[in-house]
Amino acid sequence: MASRSKAHAALAALREDLDGEVFAPGDPGYDDARRVFNAMIDRRPAVIAQCANATDVVRAVRFGRELDLHIAVRGGGHSVSGAAVADNALVVDLRRMHAVTVDPAAEAVRIEGGATMSHLDRATQPYGLATTGGRASTIGVGGFVLGGGSGWLDRAFGLAVDNLIGVELVTADAERVHANADENPELFWALHGAGGNFGIATALTLQLHELPEFSRVLLLYLPECGPAAVRAFREVIGGGPDELGGAVLYLTGPPAQFVPEALVGRLTCGVLLTYAGGGDGLRGLAEPLLALPHAAELAGDLPYADAQCMFDDPPGLRNHWSAEYLTGLPDEAVDVFCAHADGMPVPTRARHFLFPQAGAVTAGPHEYPVPCRCAPWAVHPYGLWADPADDERAEAWVRDVRDALRPWGTGAVCLNFIGDEGPERVRAGLGAGNLLRLEKLKRAYDPDNVFRFNHNIHPV
Repeated sequence: MASRSKAHAALAALREDLDGEVFAPGDPGYDDARRVFNAMIDRRPAVIAQCANATDVVRAVRFGRELDLHIAVRGGGHSVSGAAVADNALVVDLRRMHAVTVDPAAEAVRIEGGATMSHLDRATQPYGLATTGGRASTIGVGGFVLGGGSGWLDRAFGLAVDNLIGVELVTADAERVHANADENPELFWALHGAGGNFGIATALTLQLHELPEFSRVLLLYLPECGPAAVRAFREVIGGGPDELGGAVLYLTGPPAQFVPEALVGRLTCGVLLTYAGGGDGLRGLAEPLLALPHAAELAGDLPYADAQCMFDDPPGLRNHWSAEYLTGLPDEAVDVFCAHADGMPVPTRARHFLFPQAGAVTAGPHEYPVPCRCAPWAVHPYGLWADPADDERAEAWVRDVRDALRPWGTGAVCLNFIGDEGPERVRAGLGAGNLLRLEKLKRAYDPDNVFRFNHNIHPV
């Protein structure tokens, strides 16, 4: 480690050189700067560099290397494991870098590394264009895309990473590198799923798709009607077009105008259908679900950027989640999934998700390290609560859901949906057959494992 005098001088120089802002322990604003989405995370970085541009990122990485600091990278700060912050490390905070530039003629968009889904979707919507985004507007685009990226539009447009055209990266040597199909193609391959292991993504370019209309139907059922609703959802999705998506989600009945008072604060089974098209077409597709007795209904056209806010949650809640990707959804798996809703902490903002893949997800490029694309269904127990007294039961519920659905598991997982679950889960997320190739690339681009606060690949 650097001497105290050297560290003090280097920090003073960084404060002077950065166009953004620098925070260290004791500075006003430091505690706000180190907070992330998951309130269970309470870490104290040595320095937080809130970068204003890619040149700032280069300066920050040089500073970190000079002082032999490990480097965490903050985009949206939405990681369940709190990977955006680390004790005694340098945090390169990209949140000030959120510009979005749309090229409607090329149907492409360049997004800076700190942009969220809201920045992206609000910028593309006026052009009637969109790409696959996360299921909340507050998710950071960079980590989401480079981790695979599943969302409401993936059956129509593919996983988010399938739409990746290029990445602008700052490496562990503080060098600026471009990666695309023609320039550094091996690195570009690795960036399809391996997240932030190889550098800091200061900007990404993504393919856009025409989306002039978007609609949704949200139906709420009494929990005892859940198995029938899930079976109907399975058949609707199986017989529907790729433009049709959605999820089953057990949740606490929200205090919304369309929700009957008897459901508010109680366990409720929700079925959401989303459609890359108009509400009239969706209503016809949803008929088998509409025909089942349901307690509440919300349906119609909705701008996609607004739909992305349907399940936004405020920061400052406690988070624990995971996922199990399934080979299929037989009746027995449906019953197991529904039965485990009873263990979900209620009333909280936790949700018990089941969502389909197939369509453009399965048809997408199989050469990349994203093996979860082959699974037709995924279960995502999403624990979200306020009271630390609920920690044990919430975490146990997530584990129990995974354990119960594992008999139907493919073994693969999308790394976006898990925290620190050990090296075997990282292997499952990247594909065992890809790991040696990724480890060699890690050795080439980050031999000292400077970027280790992620689903880490060890250099060999």
